[in-house]
Amino acid sequence: MALAWATSPSPVNLRFGSRTTTSATPLVKKQRSSVSVHRLVGRGRALAEAAPAATCDEQRRQQTEDMLLRLDEDGWVEEHMLSLLTPVAEAWQPADLLPTFAATADEHRSQVSELQARAAGVPDELLVCLVGNMVTEEALPTGRVDMPQVERTVHHLIARGMRMSDPSCAYRGFVYGAFQERATFVSHARTARLAARHGDACLARICGAVAADERRHEAAYTRAVARCIEGEPDAVVRALAAVMRDKVTMPGELMTDGRDGDLFAHFSAVAQRAGVYTAADYGDMVEHFVRRWGVAELVGGLSSEGRRAQDYVCGLPRKIRRMEELAHNRAARMEARSVSFSWLFDRPVLLH
Repeated sequence: MALAWATSPSPVNLRFGSRTTTSATPLVKKQRSSVSVHRLVGRGRALAEAAPAATCDEQRRQQTEDMLLRLDEDGWVEEHMLSLLTPVAEAWQPADLLPTFAATADEHRSQVSELQARAAGVPDELLVCLVGNMVTEEALPTGRVDMPQVERTVHHLIARGMRMSDPSCAYRGFVYGAFQERATFVSHARTARLAARHGDACLARICGAVAADERRHEAAYTRAVARCIEGEPDAVVRALAAVMRDKVTMPGELMTDGRDGDLFAHFSAVAQRAGVYTAADYGDMVEHFVRRWGVAELVGGLSSEGRRAQDYVCGLPRKIRRMEELAHNRAARMEARSVSFSWLFDRPVLLH
């Protein structure tokens, strides 16, 4: 889930590269013609131009190695990350919460009818939020949505992929992950609460189980960032500021059902109106992580760029809330507008 006005996320591809070495072959011979001199000059320029990129790649590689070593010191991963995993025997399974094909035909029909009856009270706006979440999280919609269209949306998203920006450092992936997982926790938990309010306890249980998974994912990324700040506060704070400048959106930003080119924006608008995920939640989330990671309290170890990043990040919640207030005032002056969602057999849903 993300705000409609947000731009691309900033995930990072953590991978190791092999070091390259060059031989000591002479660039020129003792007797060289004017042509060879030009070649030498040209090669020197090429090497000079390539040097910054190679140095940057090496710095990123070294930073990634240092980060992973720091996370693995003294069994830190086992104690703080692996402890978040749910034992396999206790992990929830979708089949435990849905009609079972192991039942007789009559029993199965009865279970399906019960599922449909529970879902009858769930409003369309909540179904839009449910399906939008499901596209990237594999949650389970009710029997009131057009599953072929939902599956087509999933396939379109797989084909389109997601926006990625070239990371300036290895820490950006962990920072983005913490924000993304907290946002999905909030959206799934709110969907669960609203489903229960509208009488579908089974759907609430499913969304609640997914939300619990997202909460553990958030905890893992949050702890990793906190650990990295202990050793590299300057680099991590600058990475945090870079992610915030890019804005945090979900991997489903490019979703389409093959008909609606603005499907993600419409889904986000419905989620905002339904209170499943709002602009205010985004501001709260930034404030939460600034406090959780002690960004404002960092004093030593910051460069001038790091201090500017610190000031920017600490002042961001106030700016986001101001923007949310202005957007709310604009929306209040707009005429009501609805959009038809193919997920719901083209039923119209109010955006604002």
